[in-house]
Amino acid sequence: MYGTAPHEPNPIPPPSLRRKSGIRRESVVRRTAIALRPDYAAAVTDDHTRPDDASRPFDGQPATANAGGRPAAEPAGERAARRPRSTDPLELGFTPRKPVPWLAPFLLISTGIRTLLAVLFGAYLDKRELQNSLESRIERQVGPDGGLWLDYVADLGDGFNATYSIAYLLAQPELDIDGHRLPRAQTLVMGGDQVYPSAAFEAYEDRCKGPYQAALPVTPPERPTLFAVPGNHDWYDGLTAFLRLFVRSRDRHFGGWGTGQSRSYFAVELPADWWLLGLDDQSGSYLDDPQLAYFDRVAQQLGPQSRVILAVPAPTWVKSVDRPTAYDSIDYFIRTIIAPTGAQVRLLISGDLHHYARYSGPDRQFVTCGSGGAYLYPTHKLPERIEVPPKDTLARRASLSRPYDLAARYPDAPRSRRYGWGIFPRLPLRNPGFTTLLGTLHTLLMLAMAGVAANRVGATEQRLFSVPLVLMLLVTLLGAAFFAKPPSAGGKRHARHWILGVGHGLAHLTLGAAGTWVWLQLPFADWPWPLPVVAAAVIYGPVSGFVASQLVAAYLLVAGAFGVNLNELFAGQGIEDSKAFLRIRIEPDGALTIYPIAVDRVARDWQVNPDENPTASWLTPRTPLTPRLAEPPIRIT
Repeated sequence: MYGTAPHEPNPIPPPSLRRKSGIRRESVVRRTAIALRPDYAAAVTDDHTRPDDASRPFDGQPATANAGGRPAAEPAGERAARRPRSTDPLELGFTPRKPVPWLAPFLLISTGIRTLLAVLFGAYLDKRELQNSLESRIERQVGPDGGLWLDYVADLGDGFNATYSIAYLLAQPELDIDGHRLPRAQTLVMGGDQVYPSAAFEAYEDRCKGPYQAALPVTPPERPTLFAVPGNHDWYDGLTAFLRLFVRSRDRHFGGWGTGQSRSYFAVELPADWWLLGLDDQSGSYLDDPQLAYFDRVAQQLGPQSRVILAVPAPTWVKSVDRPTAYDSIDYFIRTIIAPTGAQVRLLISGDLHHYARYSGPDRQFVTCGSGGAYLYPTHKLPERIEVPPKDTLARRASLSRPYDLAARYPDAPRSRRYGWGIFPRLPLRNPGFTTLLGTLHTLLMLAMAGVAANRVGATEQRLFSVPLVLMLLVTLLGAAFFAKPPSAGGKRHARHWILGVGHGLAHLTLGAAGTWVWLQLPFADWPWPLPVVAAAVIYGPVSGFVASQLVAAYLLVAGAFGVNLNELFAGQGIEDSKAFLRIRIEPDGALTIYPIAVDRVARDWQVNPDENPTASWLTPRTPLTPRLAEPPIRIT
């Protein structure tokens, strides 16, 4: 099977390690971690406070006391930590998780409900207006040589193997990639969707903060700083957990990185009059007034010589191809906040789509790099040219549209297509719950058809164990049609979605009819009641579930060729490989170079690191990672 190792050691502990004596797993982990790691106790009790200027360049002077006036036990930003002796969750302080099974029935339902609630009640849960009461700092990041190394990673909080592989590379003192020596960055930007599938506290701990703590346990001498942009998954709880994790006034640490922002958005002055601006547009909604007021103050420090890096939650420059209004809020921000100052937006970066892609034009670069840990998203259906803003936007005062060409993508288009064919074996293996659901539905459909064919619909027992045929036909047909997720009537692909969805439903009805005919040829149908139902559940259910999963896989492959259900085609596979992040260098003279670092295969087997250096990663891969450049370095002047 393409992209999958013949043997993948599983770092996930058995469920027995997650509960003990009826006590909740997180309680056991927390108490044990407190005993082993005083820094964890500090994080829980809010007893340890980072110096107020921790996000500023290190001045070489160690702190002698914390904010409470008590003597500091270690240098500023250094927290005592006992290194784990095994990969046991009680030693690590978190539970490494498997990749999210995105087609699991209950997860599909809960994700759909969260998305619906976000659409219907997002404005009521919006906490951005309340952030006006928080401090509105403008940060500054400069390296010791007058330049700066900056990392960008997004869509990271998924399965442990992929998430930790990237975190491990980010945390290494230096990477030697294709002849380029790239030191660890002084600034780390997380570009959105720091956790999956929801913004629950335990998910953040196990899928995001825990792996990054293990990668860089304590703060190194250069004291790197972290800034984060919230994505749509961070917004599912109204941004509550995100603010508690990244916008804290006490214990401002995320592993060995110090958190530097005071709101869900931020502005950072970089060397040579470069600026990094992180926006929070809550999945494309209007920018809130406190956020606009904050960036109005930032704009007072910009001038014609200023150059801007804009970090946004989603690559709306690509999404606007199908939804012309998607780019409107970013265009409004650039047109009303930045353009009047004379400053130039030279680089826009985003995650959300889980791959690497770069669109290039005469004035700026558009980079998508959402490959920090989540399942791979395809690249072979990306448009070769986009117009930004799109000419058919409804915005009355949109900026002048300019063309941008697709300059690079990772993985490349042929490899992305080959990944798509992996849906046949991966769909049932990665999503057993979805296969079980298909088997259950087809079993009910067969019993309804068999009852009609055998003229036994009047029997009391038959009515108790079957569903009316007309109802099953409607459920199957409509379920398949809505699985295609047709957009609104104004969407460009509305008819395409409906045609493919209805065709998919008819294919399942045909499969159900064929399965019914085969079933009636077998002796099970003539057994005394209720033995036919038992035989159907034990024999027909598993077989029909597997066959139906292959039918769904075939549908996804065909639909993907028409740009429909592309997300489900790859989400159903949960591909962990082909990950990437950006390492950016800003020289003291202002030249900016982007190094897009790709990892063709993530590590799957981990061992405790014998290195006792406090900043050394807790776990190392048994088979070394081999990062490379996804394309040659991109230089912007």
